Amino acid sequence: MAKTFLDYAKTILEKVSFNADLFQLEFKKALTNLLPNEVQELINWIITNFEDEPQLKPCLIRVKQKTINSNNNYN
Repeated sequence: MAKTFLDYAKTILEKVSFNADLFQLEFKKALTNLLPNEVQELINWIITNFEDEPQLKPCLIRVKQKTINSNNNYN
């Protein structure tokens, strides 16, 4: 079965989760390539899988804010 871009984005985010800057960069890239429902699914996945990662705290705050302000662009 072909891998979707959502699956690809998840794989990349897992691989760069050691570095907040890379994680943020790859998250921004994913947002430009995903459909709105996929964006929400990715956000939920990130919150579920990386909430306890101290190096990603700044990114997670922004991800959660993206959920709250779903009509705004990621900053």
